[in-house]
Amino acid sequence: MLAKKIAELTLSKKGHDVAIMDLRKLTSMTDYFVVCSADSDVQVRAIADAVMEGLEKKGAVPWHKELGSANWVLLDYVDVVLHVFHKTARSFYNLEKLWGDAVIKHLKEDTKPAVAASRRTSSKTKSASVRKKAS
Repeated sequence: MLAKKIAELTLSKKGHDVAIMDLRKLTSMTDYFVVCSADSDVQVRAIADAVMEGLEKKGAVPWHKELGSANWVLLDYVDVVLHVFHKTARSFYNLEKLWGDAVIKHLKEDTKPAVAASRRTSSKTKSASVRKKAS
């Protein structure tokens, strides 16, 4: 699903409060909004760039993009519209309240660190077994 892929790409640049809003029963303008927050203007743009680059590799380019604001970027992929907000701008526009009838799925940000932690554990285990064999 395109909305999920976009959400995952936002997490790759440490976007937070990532939400997928299902608008299919509410409007014909798009099927989903993906909304995320960033801590700085630079991070807003980095998230947008990561999504565009990640989807371009899969052959998807935005139909429309609004990159002019430092605190809000919009990427329109027709069926999915991504909103990347600076954390202060997101609370001002409050899309979740505006589209309060939408089914909203919040993505967990801690899924990637768990993978890294399990890798650290397995490398420690390997080191211990190598030391035992050497003894």
